[in-house]
Amino acid sequence: MLDRKTNKSPKNSDVKKSTANIFLNVFIFLLGAVILYMAYAIVAKMLHSESTTELAAKSQSPSVIIQAEVLNGCGIGGVGDRFTDFLRNNKVDVVNVSNYGSFDMDKTLVIDRTGNMANAKKIAEILGIKPENVIQQINDEYFVDVSVVIGRDYSQLKPLK
Repeated sequence: MLDRKTNKSPKNSDVKKSTANIFLNVFIFLLGAVILYMAYAIVAKMLHSESTTELAAKSQSPSVIIQAEVLNGCGIGGVGDRFTDFLRNNKVDVVNVSNYGSFDMDKTLVIDRTGNMANAKKIAEILGIKPENVIQQINDEYFVDVSVVIGRDYSQLKPLK
C-alpha cells in the first residue's frame, strides 16, 4: 500500500489554489508598479511646476495699463490726492483713493495683488520706494493690480519732492 502522505498526487483543488495564488501575486506586482509610476509622475509634476513658476516670476513684465489704488496710511490730509495725481501723470490708472485701515504706517508699501510683481516694482520705481517695501499679497477679491499704502515717509518720495 502507498502512503498517502509521501506519494500524493496533485489534486484539482491544489492546482486551482496554486493558479489563484500566481494570479494574485502578478496582480499585486502590477498594482505596485502602477502606484510607483503614479507617485513618480506626481513628484515630477510638482518639481516641474515649481521651476515653471520660478521662471514665470523671473520673466514677468509690467502690464501696459496698471490699475492701482492709493491708501492713506499716514493720516495727513491731501497726501493721497498728491500721490494719485503723480501716478496718473506717469500713466498709472488709479481707480481708488481712500484711507488705510489705520494711520500708523511708518513706511510706504507697494502691494502686488495679482501675482505680477513687475507691476508693483514699476510703481515702486515711479514713486521712489525701496524694493524691500514691495510685498505680495494676492487677493482675488481685489480688482486692482497694485495697492499703494502711504506711510509717514511720504515726504521723502518723488511725488512730494
